[in-house]
Amino acid sequence: MRNVMNRVFFSKSLSLTPPHLRFFHLLAAASSPNRAVHCMADDSPLSQPPNRSGDGSVSAPPPSPAASSAIDFLSLCSRLKTTPRAGWVKRDVKNPESIADHMYRMGLMALVSSDIPGVNRDKCMKMAIVHDIAEAIVGDITPSCGVSKEEKNRRESEALEHMCKLLGGGERAEEIAELWREYEANASPEAKVVKDFDKLEMILQALEYEQEQGQDLEEFFQSTAGKFQTDIGKAWALEIASRRRKRQ
Repeated sequence: MRNVMNRVFFSKSLSLTPPHLRFFHLLAAASSPNRAVHCMADDSPLSQPPNRSGDGSVSAPPPSPAASSAIDFLSLCSRLKTTPRAGWVKRDVKNPESIADHMYRMGLMALVSSDIPGVNRDKCMKMAIVHDIAEAIVGDITPSCGVSKEEKNRRESEALEHMCKLLGGGERAEEIAELWREYEANASPEAKVVKDFDKLEMILQALEYEQEQGQDLEEFFQSTAGKFQTDIGKAWALEIASRRRKRQ
């Protein structure tokens, strides 16, 4: 009887492991083949005993899978708020912006931009807050990291797949994945606009760091020169460059 109770307790305790932590346990196990993996217990509602309070009455059911998956996904995305952008770290910028900071202002760029024929602004806003989402797992991989574009895409695609599974699949996960792939492939008018916003946000941030910290961040402006694809990208880049010249 004791063995049966231990198995029930063990299975139940494992089922409480958040799904986003299971992914990293699996990665650790993969690097140590002799280590047992203890995060794969069946956590379907039918496999669990009813929740009972101290007096034996059945308590409220656990959160619905949709709510649980959403909170797991959002908890993983919190890393975007605490991971600084690598380019600024390498240049010793004080208090550098996070990945989430960068994506948020890109979303604002889409919000305040004028209407462009053939471009869906709502889609641009969504794409802006999704385009770097895989960095919650892989971090901010920059050209100076020595990682090829192919390897970067592989890592980010794998991370995105995990995050979509964590969200529970379905329409929202599919939308996030499609927006990310469309952006990566530069495959639509919206992707071209958001690609320009990505560069614009970077050089605007570089200008602000130069003003606030006395940095010379010319390399960031050089890396985007001549690479804007849209009229709005070119116009806003000229405005940022003009303001930079006035302060030099």
